[in-house]
Amino acid sequence: MPKPWRPRRLILLLPLLAGLAACNGWWHQELSDYPVFFTPGSAALDQTAQAVIQVAADYAKAHPRQQVVVTGYADATGSTPANLALSGQRAQAVTDQLVTDGVERGRIRHNAHGATDTLLSGQADRRVDIQIGG
Repeated sequence: MPKPWRPRRLILLLPLLAGLAACNGWWHQELSDYPVFFTPGSAALDQTAQAVIQVAADYAKAHPRQQVVVTGYADATGSTPANLALSGQRAQAVTDQLVTDGVERGRIRHNAHGATDTLLSGQADRRVDIQIGG
């Protein structure tokens, strides 16, 4: 007959589980997608964008072991090369602001997708996503 399960064993395992959860390689918290929106044809950051970036920077500074990925997008207006360049300029502008707000540049990777991953027609496509963790 098997021995009955004892809650005491779980209590003994809790510190081990907490230690594993603190290991960045095994467990990570991902706060996915701080979206930063732009006006058509622009890579300029307005006050709202700067506020979103500051919140993301604060989170990134509080979680120094997590990587930051900045991904730029553009809407479908304009040529493919122009949209790719604009999405890269947007991602660079957000990256530069994150660094200004105290995030180490070495933790940030940025990508440009142009209009290849459009969600909707309009503002949702004129954005940069900041992803922390993952």
